[in-house]
Amino acid sequence: QVQLVESGGGLVQPGGSLRLSCAASGSFFSPYAMAWYRQAPGNERELVATISSGGRTNYADSVKGRFTISRDNAKSTVYLQMNSLKPEDTAVYYCYVKILMEYWGQGTQVTVSS
Repeated sequence: QVQLVESGGGLVQPGGSLRLSCAASGSFFSPYAMAWYRQAPGNERELVATISSGGRTNYADSVKGRFTISRDNAKSTVYLQMNSLKPEDTAVYYCYVKILMEYWGQGTQVTVSS
């Protein structure tokens, strides 16, 4: 059974920072790529960042230079460090992994507002 549990969301002012965490259950973690997605009200879910099993990363153009994805295989946890946050970053952020089928976390709300 694969379970993903996100944490770290909240309300932050523009220009601020947050770090999201995604704790994964099970022994599957290290060989698999992980990803963060987000979904704002009225919008489709969009890919934010990915990290391979070896640590190679990719980012959406909208977050390049501001967000950093990382992973700690010993803790089965993936992180998303978000700096210089903008109001348009407001969304529910989801952790994702595909192991034969897709698995999603429950999401964590990030609100960027003054």
